[in-house]
Amino acid sequence: MAQEFVNSKIHPGKVVVFIKPTCPYCRKTQEILSALPFKHGLLEFVDITANSDTSEIQDYLQQLTGARTVPRVFIGKDCIGGCSDLQSMQQSGELLTRLKTIGALQ
Repeated sequence: MAQEFVNSKIHPGKVVVFIKPTCPYCRKTQEILSALPFKHGLLEFVDITANSDTSEIQDYLQQLTGARTVPRVFIGKDCIGGCSDLQSMQQSGELLTRLKTIGALQ
């Protein structure tokens, strides 16, 4: 169930972030990404606490990405990590480059 749920959210031309609403790093990640000019429907925040199997989802994220912490940020099919990884990519300019590459920005 958790594996199917996570895999159904990740798409090549989309940015998906698995979050918990109470997490300050998740909120910061949402702020950074929400400020960018995404095409409609190509940025999705997935609240894993809305499911009864939150722990299983985090276990599967660990299998998939090497970490079970949130946020887990996927640009297309690639997990780039969490909030600090996103901030590093933003500062270096790599974030905009990657988002343009997958066609997610207006």
